[in-house]
Amino acid sequence: MENLFLGLLPEQWMSLGISLLIVAAALILGRWLFRVLLNQVARRLIRRTQTTLDDAVLNALQLPLYLLGVVAAFQVGLGRLDFLPESWGHVLDETFYVLYLVIGLIFTWRLILNIFTWYEGDMAAPGENNLAEQLLPFFRRVASIILILIGIIMLFRHFDVDVSAFVATLGIGSVAIALAAQATLTDTISGFAIMIDRPFRIGDRIEIQDLDTWGDVVDIGLRSSRIRTRDNRLVIVPNSIISKSLIVNYTYPDPKYRIQIHIGVAYGTDLELARQTMIGAMRGVEGVLPDQKVEALFLEFGPSALIFRVRWWLDSYVDTRRMFDKVNTALYNALNEAGIEIPSPQMEVTVRNSMDRQ
Repeated sequence: MENLFLGLLPEQWMSLGISLLIVAAALILGRWLFRVLLNQVARRLIRRTQTTLDDAVLNALQLPLYLLGVVAAFQVGLGRLDFLPESWGHVLDETFYVLYLVIGLIFTWRLILNIFTWYEGDMAAPGENNLAEQLLPFFRRVASIILILIGIIMLFRHFDVDVSAFVATLGIGSVAIALAAQATLTDTISGFAIMIDRPFRIGDRIEIQDLDTWGDVVDIGLRSSRIRTRDNRLVIVPNSIISKSLIVNYTYPDPKYRIQIHIGVAYGTDLELARQTMIGAMRGVEGVLPDQKVEALFLEFGPSALIFRVRWWLDSYVDTRRMFDKVNTALYNALNEAGIEIPSPQMEVTVRNSMDRQ
């Protein structure tokens, strides 16, 4: 009778040692082998391509391939041990199925992350970085939830667990959440519409006419947008309200801005003298663009004055109110120096005495 050591024959210990060597080789040499194959051979091939998408796929493969090699080595090492109890066979098969499923999910998740990162870094057009920064984290969360649900369903199906009740529960839960968070979902959907349509960008000065609010956009979120007013107040506006309002963008596509005022001169004034006086005064105001047209248009005959519309261009919308002060001061002084009267509204009242009619 052969000698037993810890219940195993020498041949069985030999077989166990070989299995351990297989696993050790996978653990130690596997990383080096995959590094050589992937970093030296595969990367030489993908350098010939113009896109960097294959680099993202290759980076996603590194860890899952190494784990796949280690798990496969364990399976081969245990499979060659014929002295293991037969009852272990089913348990090992199920265990390896779970491990392979986890490796597949890890690879899929890394691939999704790398593709998102690749798009954000290489494919996003100029000016779309803010859009990518806003949307991609949300899509990552959605993708992770979907991936986890797929993994759970596959695991349940493999072990013959009825998933219909689980899927129905998810559906009912989704409907309940949608009804409870209807306002939030409306704001989120509107946020997607704003980010895709892009009526304004971070840094733009906008006016929400329905809210009588205007200022600089400091953040565009999924649920709300933040606007800093000129008096340094932060206004947080739900995206659903913005999507229903009339938006005036003073920055995009060009920050140059034309403004106008109306001014009246007395009847009997030389129209051409008044026109040239106004235009000359405007040309001398610092901040009025010299290469853009300055106009003084005679519009109408007012009740007590001849009405001119004076128009000029600014380099930026920022100094609009200060420019009104500068322009009004320059026009007032120039018209006074030219002897042109700026009449105030007048009303004639005639009082008739009833005794005078008799």
